[in-house]
Amino acid sequence: MELQKVLESRRSIRKYLKKPVEKKDLEKIIEAAILAPSWKNSQVTRYYVVQSDDMLQQVKQCLPEFNQNNVKDAPILIISTIILNRSGYERNGEACNELENGWGYYDCGLHNMNLILKATELGLSTLIMGIRDAKKISELLNIPVSESIVSVIGVGYQDIEPSMPKRKTVEEITKFY
Repeated sequence: MELQKVLESRRSIRKYLKKPVEKKDLEKIIEAAILAPSWKNSQVTRYYVVQSDDMLQQVKQCLPEFNQNNVKDAPILIISTIILNRSGYERNGEACNELENGWGYYDCGLHNMNLILKATELGLSTLIMGIRDAKKISELLNIPVSESIVSVIGVGYQDIEPSMPKRKTVEEITKFY
C-alpha cells in the first residue's frame, strides 16, 4: 500500500473482530517501529505484547470502562514504554535541555506512529490509549521502575468503518516566514 493511502485510511478503531493476529505481523509492526529516529540513536522505546486471554483480561481491567469497551474484542494489546533518563540526556546523566524525558516520550511517539502505520498497511487496526492505571500494568507485566508506560495500543481487525474526522487545514496550523 502506498504511504499516502496508508495515511488517509488509518483510523482509531473502537470495535474489533474476534480474530487472532499472527505473530509474524506483530513482529513486522514492531520492526517498523524500530526504524523510527530517536535522540542520538538512544532507542529507548520498549514494547510489551499482551496476547494470552488471561493477561488480556487483566490488562483491560487497568483501563477506564470506556476504553475497556473500545478494545473488549481486540486480540492484542501492546504497551509502549520508554527507558527514563536516557533520551535527552548526556552520558553523565545531565539533561541536555528543558524537555528532559520529554525527548524519550517524543521518540516513543515516533516509534508508535511507525507501528500504527505499518499495522494499517498490513490490514490491521489500532487504537492508542493514554488513560490507564500505569502502576497496575507495570506490576502485572513486571515492567522495571526504570521505564515509564506511555500508551496501551489495541491491535486487531476492525469491525467498524469510521469516517475520517474533520482535519484542520495547512493554513490553520502553519505560519510561513
